[in-house]
Amino acid sequence: MVTERLALRELRLDDAAAVADGAGDRRVAKFLLQVPTPYPVALARRWVQGRIEWWDEGRGVTLAITRRTQTRTLLGTVSLRRFARDRRAELGYWLAQPAWGFGFATEACRAAIELGFRELELSRIYAQVLSGNDASRHVLEKLGMTSEGTKRQHVKKGRTMHDVHLYGLLRSEWLAHD
Repeated sequence: MVTERLALRELRLDDAAAVADGAGDRRVAKFLLQVPTPYPVALARRWVQGRIEWWDEGRGVTLAITRRTQTRTLLGTVSLRRFARDRRAELGYWLAQPAWGFGFATEACRAAIELGFRELELSRIYAQVLSGNDASRHVLEKLGMTSEGTKRQHVKKGRTMHDVHLYGLLRSEWLAHD
């Protein structure tokens, strides 16, 4: 899948080192629930393998985010974790710190949302954001997602309980703005 500046491609096992390096960066990992710092490459390889298997199992899709002109260099990932019975998916994404501030997250997520509504025929796409991740909240708002509330002290990261902000977009809302 190609956007104006990006290519979203299938994850490959040889992306594991870039996943470990990018997602394992403290600045990135602090907003990702299950990513340790440092992130061992062996653990990242297991994550990549599991995400590759998602598609075959009907559980969703995780795509590598790259520049159109440099498809080997991983900037991050974007995913739709699918719940087929309910025709919904959870949008998830991360970008390595050097890729922050260029609008890549918005561009990649917009493409994933289009895939979800057009190809997967979803009725709803939602995202959950840890409190304090204002950049991600801004991305979701730019995508037209609606703030649906806050789950207070919902998840534990490290030794601290964190609030989680929920955002959602319905197919009908997406079609009205498409």
